[in-house]
Amino acid sequence: MRGPGTLVLGIESTAHTFGVAVASDKEPHILSDERHKYVPEKGGIHPLEASLSFMKHAPTVIRKALEEAGVTPRELDGVAAAFGPGLGPCLRVGATAARALAAYYHKPLLRVNHAVAHVEIGRLLTGARDPVIVYLSGGNTLIAAQVGRRYRVFGETLDVALGNFMDHFTREAGLAPPYVVGGLHQLDRCAEGGKLIPGFPYIVKGQDVSFSGLLTHALRALKAGHRLEDVCYTVREIAYSAIIEITERALAHTGKNEVLLVGGVAASPVLRKKFEVMAAERGATVKVVPPKYAVDNGAMIAWTGVLMLRHGMITPPEKAYVRQRWRIDEFELPWFT
Repeated sequence: MRGPGTLVLGIESTAHTFGVAVASDKEPHILSDERHKYVPEKGGIHPLEASLSFMKHAPTVIRKALEEAGVTPRELDGVAAAFGPGLGPCLRVGATAARALAAYYHKPLLRVNHAVAHVEIGRLLTGARDPVIVYLSGGNTLIAAQVGRRYRVFGETLDVALGNFMDHFTREAGLAPPYVVGGLHQLDRCAEGGKLIPGFPYIVKGQDVSFSGLLTHALRALKAGHRLEDVCYTVREIAYSAIIEITERALAHTGKNEVLLVGGVAASPVLRKKFEVMAAERGATVKVVPPKYAVDNGAMIAWTGVLMLRHGMITPPEKAYVRQRWRIDEFELPWFT
């Protein structure tokens, strides 16, 4: 039997990962972390195929997460799942599993915002208190900070997310899969030894960024015969510099002295170094979520579920709908007073 403490099972299924974990409000906070990753044969994520893969593996992943944590479903205090933002078919698998578990075992259901969960696991594991948040992933690129009881967005992408841009470019350039051993992105690897090509678009509008024009220009440069290493270096430097610029503007605007990097792209050592240089010049510190938890995972959902359960943020299963475009600034944060 388990000791005292609140236990929540969390399910992540917004994109390519079906992750399940159990979190506690007592240390150690993360008691288990199991994942199944859908890997397409070619190209990007196919939502229907990913959801079918999730359905096939969901029972096994859930069982393993409970076994690793050493608890039974009846010992849980709540069941959480990511209900958005994300890919509809994928979201519905995790949401359906969570609703079923909550209803069958009479447990509170916790409807988690995926973006908020990335931030909360980052705050937990890095000790960040009041940071400017830089959330960079395949589907999201935004700069935010806590204001009142919301994460307010100060800047974001006007078109494609940074991770989506990087993945698309590397696939079109013949460098897929995007990530290589150790979590290093192919774009970072390819850029080694490259040189800057003049004339590429650099688009920053206030605190917003745009990458679609850069992607088009980069693919044209490849067709025109420019060296792949030079194109990789150029697009990487431009894209990363744009993110650094809008983050620095957010630091200046808010007066905060911490930067928290979350999301899968935050694992880039090249980008992290650029942040450290910028932050040092402003007297700020940079905190990066550990690579294992930078990518999608059930632990971040479970931990956010713990926070939500503390504040009674419970949703009846029959009213728990998924939202594919659920913005981070639409989610109430009662743990901030």
